[in-house]
Amino acid sequence: MQEEENILRIFEGAKKAILKNDTAELKGLSDQTNNTASRTHDPDNITVAVIIYSIGKILERDSYRSYPGWKKFYNNMLVYLDKEINALRENNEDEISKTLGLMRGLIDNLSGKLKTYISDVFRKAQINKASKIYEHGISLEKTASLLGITMFELAGYAGQKQDFASPEEKAESVRERIKIAEGIFG
Repeated sequence: MQEEENILRIFEGAKKAILKNDTAELKGLSDQTNNTASRTHDPDNITVAVIIYSIGKILERDSYRSYPGWKKFYNNMLVYLDKEINALRENNEDEISKTLGLMRGLIDNLSGKLKTYISDVFRKAQINKASKIYEHGISLEKTASLLGITMFELAGYAGQKQDFASPEEKAESVRERIKIAEGIFG
């Protein structure tokens, strides 16, 4: 894993945000990790971005808390966060990777509707984070590969996001591209 100190800070902040049910803070932390993942192409950083974002999205949905298995899921999530924080503090690469895998595997221990819903959140989080990395200029193929999604899923999501840009945002984007072209071609 690259930039362990930053990831440690992200996980420590995530735990505090989870305990306060601060989903906006979780989104912000995920975006910070996403920037690192875009620069480094490190799969562990990408996994961290997806996990933190997914936890935020899961906590936004109060209805999930009424499903069987929620308490166990929530408690295990906190336990794995503590394990990850300790592994990062000790710079234990094997434990860092192992715990990231356990965190992603939390949904495997669920059943029924909660498993379906949380699996869906994780899948959508992967696509969302892939879109953010793609926006940083990483190729569609490389981004899809890094996040374990298809290029079709990524292209569809990235295309949808472009369609929702306001006319002002589209005009600004065109102006920026013209400036870049002028800079290149004089």
